[in-house]
Amino acid sequence: MSDPMVLRLQQALNDSIPTLVEFYADWCPHCQAMMPVVAQLRERIADRAHIIQIEGEEHEALMHDFAVESFPTWILIKDGHEVWRDSGEMPLDELASQVGKAL
Repeated sequence: MSDPMVLRLQQALNDSIPTLVEFYADWCPHCQAMMPVVAQLRERIADRAHIIQIEGEEHEALMHDFAVESFPTWILIKDGHEVWRDSGEMPLDELASQVGKAL
């Protein structure tokens, strides 16, 4: 049986709009601090971009595929290409700005 997260990610990446992927860990305090920021970002960008949050320790193969080594890691993908990557806590405006550049 296929992993629902992998299927969701593939569907998002195959869509014509950008996808912001966040790799996080449940135990990571920086990741926990970013949860409300991600919720606000979802509201701000609505249906203009996908936001996919992946619990890294539950999806180690995806972490390997995306060369993720720390939490949280942010990867913005547009038209099948990585256009931005960073890690750590980010202000809402910074995340929104990066996504906005890809729209």
